[in-house]
Amino acid sequence: MDLTEFNIVKTLELLEKRKFSSEELVKESLNYIKSLDPKIKAFLYVNEELALTLAKQADEKRKKREGGKLLGIPISIKDNICIKGLPTTCASKILQNFIAPYSAEVCERLSREGAIFIGKTNMDEFAMGSSTENSGFFPTHNPWDLERVPGGSSGGSAAAVASRMGLGSLGSDTGGSIRQPAAFCGVVGMKPTYGLVSRFGLVAFASSLDQIGPIATTVEDTAYLLQIIAGYDPKDSTSAPIEIPDYVKFIKENEKTSYKIGLPKEYFESEIDLEITKILMELIEKLKKRHKIIEISLPHTEYAVATYYIIAPAEASSNLARYDGVKYGFRAEAKNLIEMYKKTRAYGFGKEVKRRIMLGTYALSAGYYDAFYLKASKVRTLILQDFLNAFKEIDLILTPVTPTPPFKIGEKIFDPLQMYLSDIFTIPVNLAGVPGISVPVGLTSNNLPVGIQVIGPHFKDELVLSLAYQIEKELDLKLIPPIVNKS
Repeated sequence: MDLTEFNIVKTLELLEKRKFSSEELVKESLNYIKSLDPKIKAFLYVNEELALTLAKQADEKRKKREGGKLLGIPISIKDNICIKGLPTTCASKILQNFIAPYSAEVCERLSREGAIFIGKTNMDEFAMGSSTENSGFFPTHNPWDLERVPGGSSGGSAAAVASRMGLGSLGSDTGGSIRQPAAFCGVVGMKPTYGLVSRFGLVAFASSLDQIGPIATTVEDTAYLLQIIAGYDPKDSTSAPIEIPDYVKFIKENEKTSYKIGLPKEYFESEIDLEITKILMELIEKLKKRHKIIEISLPHTEYAVATYYIIAPAEASSNLARYDGVKYGFRAEAKNLIEMYKKTRAYGFGKEVKRRIMLGTYALSAGYYDAFYLKASKVRTLILQDFLNAFKEIDLILTPVTPTPPFKIGEKIFDPLQMYLSDIFTIPVNLAGVPGISVPVGLTSNNLPVGIQVIGPHFKDELVLSLAYQIEKELDLKLIPPIVNKS
């Protein structure tokens, strides 16, 4: 069984026609993991025994005409999203032995539809990073070039999907953590509108920015997964009580629809790799045949990274205060309580997490709150207003996802500022709370994937998916990393 030939929607059709069983599918997925993951290191935990048991149960349900929309489909989950009874470490030593006592709402929804969780994927510790080098256990490698990063923080999920170790995944996106690794690994990754998908059971990094979203090999699969996980959840106070459209139906019915698309000049004036610019401009020329494309301005874009690195660390310093060795996770041996706090956090947290906790605590401290956090919150409002103004005139926005192709492991890890700039094009979307998606648009001369970002208005995720679907159809790419073909 060649998993490069399958996606979620096609596989469901083949399972219905009894071309193969869920057990055979899951076994093959696990074989891919055994073959490829020693080199890629996308997984922190593989759920082999339970996955095979669930696959057998899925086959029995299918015989009885029972089961849901993902019956028997192997899916991986980023390791900051809880699954009851399985490890949830956030790739941090401070949660090394933590077993989730409950499941995230998104996992409950996938499970009710028959999805099989094959494992938990590696990530930057507590989702803080752009390369998955900040994992507390080991870095993940890009399946297109093992010497390069897969992006972050959902690097394990993107690498797993790209190398067909499972047919889809869920990641989380706080400043680009789904879209950037999706672009680096040549897959589709979507950050939904803030509030569209429940955050219940997602380990918090920056609560006003975090959003769970799907990663898949096609836009249709991404829409299919979003359909299942989207919707109101009373357990999440930020969840929006809105009606969810049929995303798959919408993108197919609007395959020929023309949109008014904005190209923000601030994104294209940045220092972007020449090959990325060339690939994106070639695509934009093709899109001009159907769509009206105009230059727009998002004038506060230049302040987005600085704003983000005050707001996100400030929220993180508050959210991560709970990891003190008292209730759960790692606890260091010590003579007294204060020493236990210090030793637990000194060992349990990695350098990047400590850096962000200190930045956030400083920004919130007495005498500095107004100068930093309050000012950043005001600039965030201006960035949001830029998007609201733009969407009065246009339907969607197109931008690069990343300024460079995947960089080499070790290239930026010791230069935090350079690492932070990897998310320069994705951060504004989180600050504004609007939906964004990364779609593969080609390969560089070094055979490295390039993505384009589609951004839409609040709760118009179907429009974002629609243009992404059109781009996918226009280019008709089939990106398979060489390592998969050689396995």
